[in-house]
Amino acid sequence: MSNIIIGTAGHIDHGKTALIKALNGFEGDDTNEEKQRGITIDLSFSNLTRGQQNIAFIDVPGHEKLVKNMIAGAFGFDYVMLIVSAAEGIKPQTVEHIEIINLLGLKELIVVLTKKDLVSSEELALKKEQILMFLGTFDFEIKFVSEVSIYDESSIEKLKNQLFTINNSTKQEENFFRFYVDRVFSPKGIGTVVTGTVLGKKVELNEKVFICETQKETKLKNIQVHNQNVLEANISNRAALNLQNIDVKSITRGDLITKRGYVRGFDGVDISFSCLKDKKLMHNKLYSLFIGAKRIEVKALLFDTIDSLEEGFATLKSTEKLYTVFGEKIILRNGNETVCGGKVLNPVIDPMKKNQKRKLLEALDKNDFINAYYELLSAHRKGLGIISSTQRFALSHEEALEFAKKLDEVFVDEKDLIIYPNSTKDELKDYIKNIYKKNAYAMLSNASISLRVKWASALFIDSVLYELEEEDFLIKEGSLYKNAHIKEDFSKDLEEIVLNRLKEEDIAPTAPYNIYDDLDIDRKLGDDILKSLTSKKQVIRIQHNLFIHFESLNNIVKAMKSIIKSDGYIEISNFKDRFELSRKYLIAYLDYLDNYSEIKKIDTKRVFA
Repeated sequence: MSNIIIGTAGHIDHGKTALIKALNGFEGDDTNEEKQRGITIDLSFSNLTRGQQNIAFIDVPGHEKLVKNMIAGAFGFDYVMLIVSAAEGIKPQTVEHIEIINLLGLKELIVVLTKKDLVSSEELALKKEQILMFLGTFDFEIKFVSEVSIYDESSIEKLKNQLFTINNSTKQEENFFRFYVDRVFSPKGIGTVVTGTVLGKKVELNEKVFICETQKETKLKNIQVHNQNVLEANISNRAALNLQNIDVKSITRGDLITKRGYVRGFDGVDISFSCLKDKKLMHNKLYSLFIGAKRIEVKALLFDTIDSLEEGFATLKSTEKLYTVFGEKIILRNGNETVCGGKVLNPVIDPMKKNQKRKLLEALDKNDFINAYYELLSAHRKGLGIISSTQRFALSHEEALEFAKKLDEVFVDEKDLIIYPNSTKDELKDYIKNIYKKNAYAMLSNASISLRVKWASALFIDSVLYELEEEDFLIKEGSLYKNAHIKEDFSKDLEEIVLNRLKEEDIAPTAPYNIYDDLDIDRKLGDDILKSLTSKKQVIRIQHNLFIHFESLNNIVKAMKSIIKSDGYIEISNFKDRFELSRKYLIAYLDYLDNYSEIKKIDTKRVFA
């Protein structure tokens, strides 16, 4: 079934809600307050179906004080149905609604003149001409103009037929599912249900989804599209999602539901913006940010001035985390006044110098991802994750990888999806060279280097080690690399070095991994050396991570037995009086003493049996 979402726009009392009722019988103003005041206060949702075509309507309020609710609905529109009373023509909220949908980048317009029964044919033609002249100052694509009266069934039927000539949703499939919550409720016995418009990609029954604001994963127990249970909801479907094990009080309008791992939250976002005529965005001033169905207070920090601008770049700072994606449209308002619209350029806030950030935003504003990557790499010298490109650039991993391959002077790890500047490769190469220059007996593997250089991926390290082999600086033996200038086998020398190290450290030996790091040898190699030494009884393992030279162990055992002979027992307190050792060593040696048949343990004390 094809789906489109048509949103209404227009001045209060121009007949938006009455027209929807005439089209599909849906009574939008169903709350007591709406009935008492005779106006639409919040969004209402309904649909009209013919065959395999479905049209979803989002009816928005027209009152100037309720524009915030209108904006929340407008983010889900495919097409806008501008409704103008033939009796009144263009009014203030007609203008404001048109300005807002223009700022949001909604270009496809349906124009409906209502209440045609209240004017003559000449007046109707004049109003139509005036409306089209006004709309001509924007770059909208007007699908058609229709004149109706809710009391003229033929005009309503004609409009229905025109609506069903419209193509499917104009929204493009993106890389992952997104869903801004616009209503939350909890029907008895059902649990928490949220409604919104499906963006990005379809979502399926029993899929796991992620609520960004609460950082909770949940499963979809049920999906409804226009009150029908379905197995999936596609792009531009108005959907109700039944969330498993989610408290209705923990989720609110504007929360973003998506898939885990795609969107990170930040306390700021960088945008490009353009103000309405005679409006300016002020530096360091608080505004209401509207994005999706969310409304949140932010502080605008302009890039090029500490005064005001009609257009340019700005950073929006918030006390809450913002979960946004490149290219999303935003609206900024001051009280009941719309100031400007904008586009999210940089949804991932990185520590960058101001001149770097400006170049980045200039590239992103032109969708120049090649230069955007270069600017980000200058700030991410230790690797830029390609996986973040879904949020940064609204690119799939495959698309992001293709862009990365077009970059010069970089190394692209296609397995871990990381880009490294070649200058960083040179730095890593120098780091490894210095290890082997300082210690001719160094023997390291890729794994042991990655333990020291945690930001470097295995493929990146491999590329550096390969180049060092090509330069005849290193020789590979199995998984280990040794100095190419030392031809002889020095494995026995390493055994001797480790044995002498343990002998020098006596009864307070260093943990094996620390010895390996100090000697610049791979952990597997180090373990093999200790196994060899223990098999020869030159080194004794008395605990998981405690190896001691056999002479040192014999000496400490003699000393412990001497304490028992002198004091009648040994325990931690009188042991520590004689030897300034940490508790770790004291307990280990006391436990080892239990291996001797002439020693008996009574509570915490060891005595002669």
